[in-house]
Amino acid sequence: MNFVFLMDPLISIDTKKDTTLALMEGAARKKHKCFFLGKSGISLKNGKVSLKVNAVTPYRKLIPPFKIKNEEVIKSENVDVIFIRTNPPFDEDYILKTWLFDLLPSKVKFLNSPSGIRTVNEKLWLLRFKDIVPPTLISRKMVDFKSFVGEHKEVIAKPTDGFGGMNVFYISKGHKNNNVILESLSARGEKDIILQKYIPESKNGDKRILLLNGDYLGAVLRVHSKEDHTNNFFAGGRTEKTKITGNDQKIIDILKPHLRQLGLYFVGIDIIGSYLTEVNVTSPTCLVEMNALYDTKLEERVINFVEKSICRKH
Repeated sequence: MNFVFLMDPLISIDTKKDTTLALMEGAARKKHKCFFLGKSGISLKNGKVSLKVNAVTPYRKLIPPFKIKNEEVIKSENVDVIFIRTNPPFDEDYILKTWLFDLLPSKVKFLNSPSGIRTVNEKLWLLRFKDIVPPTLISRKMVDFKSFVGEHKEVIAKPTDGFGGMNVFYISKGHKNNNVILESLSARGEKDIILQKYIPESKNGDKRILLLNGDYLGAVLRVHSKEDHTNNFFAGGRTEKTKITGNDQKIIDILKPHLRQLGLYFVGIDIIGSYLTEVNVTSPTCLVEMNALYDTKLEERVINFVEKSICRKH
């Protein structure tokens, strides 16, 4: 089968933690052909989408870790699956790619569905499940911010489109820098931001759970460094083994039918304490860290799922 990966430049791949590389390796082990599709490789002419790709073979000893062939055009009828794996931000360019993908033949499988990715903002979509998310405010007004901080005493403030733990701030009632932080995040009231009640259990880490077709695939605990309050790996966090609790499974069961309906088959959810804090659908990570901690190859389960899904479509 032909597996196409829309992803960031190959030179940016980090062999120690890149989930996309692991998925490519899983596909290659099953003798599937892997193709790199860059952001500039998608175009439309006379109503037909064109994909300019490079055939690649994962090879960790190289930099970048691939054997790369010359660019070619692959016909849409020869594409079996497209993995949408470009990193956030989810901006205008990202949306444009999903619109173009909508024009491909229905036989093409996606991980994840372009329409599903457009539907689910990773920090806002989950707010419809109010019983499993922390108290949240979305606003751009300073009076609302002050009221929320006054009510909850400790809060986390972050942008609606952030990623990688960037621009996530801890705020406590009465701190002299509160106004500066909130004014900066909201661009002096020109941009909506998110405030959420601080969850004390975050001191112990946050749990990243990977879901495959809505079911549990793997989990890891991300623990922040001494220099930072965020648990994200990009901010210096480390990994630890973890277990799924009854409350975690309850959250998974609530999300499962919605994710399946939206065609969001490979998803990463973040849980702190008893609360769901994010639903990552653009390019979920942490698969490599889970493999290392538990001595497994979770990418093989993902590839097996893709194979079965393609056979059902055909």
